[in-house]
Amino acid sequence: MQTVMPKIRALIVDDEPLARSGLCRMLSAYHQIDVVQQCGAGTEALHAIRERAPDLVFLDVQMPECDGFEVLERLGGRRLPVIVFVTAYDAYALRAFEAGALDYLLKPYDEMRFDKMMARVSERIAAIRAVPTARDRIAIRSVGEVIFIDVASIDWIESADYYACLHVGAATHILRRTLTDLEEDLRGAGFVRIHRSTIVNLDRVGRLAPGSDGDYEIALRDGTRLRMSRRYKRDAYARLGLRGISQQAY
Repeated sequence: MQTVMPKIRALIVDDEPLARSGLCRMLSAYHQIDVVQQCGAGTEALHAIRERAPDLVFLDVQMPECDGFEVLERLGGRRLPVIVFVTAYDAYALRAFEAGALDYLLKPYDEMRFDKMMARVSERIAAIRAVPTARDRIAIRSVGEVIFIDVASIDWIESADYYACLHVGAATHILRRTLTDLEEDLRGAGFVRIHRSTIVNLDRVGRLAPGSDGDYEIALRDGTRLRMSRRYKRDAYARLGLRGISQQAY
C-alpha cells in the first residue's frame, strides 16, 4: 500500500495584505502545501509559530515593530520550521542565510524561481521527516529521584499553568514543561493536540462521541472523554484519518 505523505503546513508572514494573498495564490498550485495561517505582523507570527508548529514559514524581512530577523531571534533555541525569506530587497540575502533560511525570494516572484524554491522545500522537509525526532522517554524529577516515562505509555497530557500532567494509566506525573514545548518534542511520536490544554496519544483513541455542544469529543479506550476545540479539530481529524468526513463535522 502506498504511503500518503502528510501535507506541508505553511505559515505566511507579511505586513502587506496583497503580498499575502498573492503568495497564497501561487502556493495554491502546489497541492502538497496547506496554508494554515496568514500573519500581518512579526509578533503575531511568533505566537502562530509557537502554537501551530508549521513545517514551513514564508517570512517577510521588513515589518513594523518586529521584523523577520527579530522573529527568529525571539524564537531562541526552539527547533525552527523551514524558513523562506520573502522581500523586495536583495540587501538582506547574506544575513538571511546566516540566520538559517533555506531560501530567499525577491518580489515580484518569478515562476521558474518559485518552482525551484518549492522543490528545495519539499526535499528539505522530506529529509526532516525521515529522521525520527521524538524522544523515547521523558525524565521526571519526583521527591528526590528521577522517573523515566516511556513516551508510548502516555495516554494523554493536560496543561496546568507552567506544568504538564502526564496521564499514564491510573498514574499522573507532573512535569515542569509547557504543553507547546511537549508538543514540539512529541512530533512524529503519534500524538496530536486537540485543545489548547490537551494532547492525546492517537493509539489510545477509541471513538469520537457526540459532545454536549453537538460537536465530537475524543473518547479514549479507558473511557476518558476529552474536549476537542475548533482550532485544532481539522488537524486532529486529518491525523485520525478522517479527511473524507462530512464537512458538517468540521
